Amino acid sequence: MLVLSRKVGEEVIIDGEIRISVVRVRGNRVRLGIQAPADVCIRRQNPTSNAASPGTNPDPPLCPTTGCPS
Repeated sequence: MLVLSRKVGEEVIIDGEIRISVVRVRGNRVRLGIQAPADVCIRRQNPTSNAASPGTNPDPPLCPTTGCPS
């Protein structure tokens, strides 16, 4: 894992076409902006979402553009 420090307005570029920028920092929350080609699947995983809760669907819906779990 690569760990970087960035300030608001700075960005990280991955493979020349994926841009991750720091939009805002407020307290312990960081807002990121992500620009990527339409065929790149971007998933958000929350730290508490490791196990499905009883009565919930463990399979996330598929992204209509890429077909990957969203």
